[in-house]
Amino acid sequence: MANQPLGARPRHSRYDVVIVGGAAVGSAVAWFLSENPDFTGRVLVVERDPAYTYASTALSASCIRHQYSNAINVRMSLFGTEFVRRFREIVGGDAPEITLHEFGYLFLAPEDKAYILRDNHAVQRECGAATELLSRDEVQARFPFFQLEDISLASFNPVGEGWFDGYTMMQALRARARENGVEYVTNEVVDIARDGNRVAAVRLVTGETISCGVAVNASGPRAAKTARTAGLIVPVEARKRCLFVFDCQTPLGMTMPLTIDPSGIHCRSEGRYFLAGTVPKPDAAVAYDDFDVHYSEFEDEIWPTLAYRVPQFEAIKLVNAWAGHYAYNVLDQNAIIGPHHEVANFIFANGFSGHGLQQSPAVGRGVSELITYGEYRSLDLSELGYERVVSNTPFREQAII
Repeated sequence: MANQPLGARPRHSRYDVVIVGGAAVGSAVAWFLSENPDFTGRVLVVERDPAYTYASTALSASCIRHQYSNAINVRMSLFGTEFVRRFREIVGGDAPEITLHEFGYLFLAPEDKAYILRDNHAVQRECGAATELLSRDEVQARFPFFQLEDISLASFNPVGEGWFDGYTMMQALRARARENGVEYVTNEVVDIARDGNRVAAVRLVTGETISCGVAVNASGPRAAKTARTAGLIVPVEARKRCLFVFDCQTPLGMTMPLTIDPSGIHCRSEGRYFLAGTVPKPDAAVAYDDFDVHYSEFEDEIWPTLAYRVPQFEAIKLVNAWAGHYAYNVLDQNAIIGPHHEVANFIFANGFSGHGLQQSPAVGRGVSELITYGEYRSLDLSELGYERVVSNTPFREQAII
């Protein structure tokens, strides 16, 4: 079905579930609901950008890793890896195969930060991740192109970590959900009406008021705007992240894993090219429509740092660049998943701080279980619940890129 113009109208006046946002997280929730034989309700997905031109899903680096500091994040991404590897088998129909390019993540640390990698490694191994700790000499032996005089320790996991086609995964989940009866409309939720401590209906930009049993906030960087329409808050901001693709005059002779420098700059192979990015300074909230690329990040920060770390990168040429948005949780950089503490039929799936695509399969499964059964049955995501927002108690993730 061709993309509809903004203003497409729902076929019904009431839905059991209305999902605000139809990118990776929203479509994962929709697909898991549609596949569950215990859920027999009607689902509407409202997406304002059906081409996903500015969706975080489409503009991300589309990677997955298991190297986190919190066990719940490790387990969510372990499931994400399994889901990607077995995508066609799990999703069925004419779903495509999704190839996972397992080049791994490599975290580099100086002596005074090595303890962080050791602590995180213990968590990751306890969860079943294949992360290894490498000495400086071991890193040099595996990846001789690095300059490592300032590095004491590294963590590396070549099993289940890497790059995959997240856009194709999202589109396939969307297509299969629609085949299963989920309705998608190109529209925008501008108001969420409440009846006391319950969501009663959503109002669309085209004027329709649609009754609903449950509302799911899966609107990515616009999460706070969506929550405000229901008189609620969620500490999520749009934060810009620029990605730069460059060519190197002298080949490295091997694939570069996604390497996280102690400076926070990250870089990996991208076919014959390389993909790099960093955290902006300052890292401030941006307007929802601000996608201007900050080329100074590459020229002033990324290139000098990478040229030190990989001497071949002295001679490189920038060939492409774009900007996307993190849905950044300012409380603790961890996802907020689950119902509002007072408005129980308003469910958050927000604030992934750059990890939404890789965690979307686990989130879709978990939120669908909450809606269907009133509880998590596969993986308990309650540590990521909204209650910590109310109590201002961060559940902080240390391994943020």
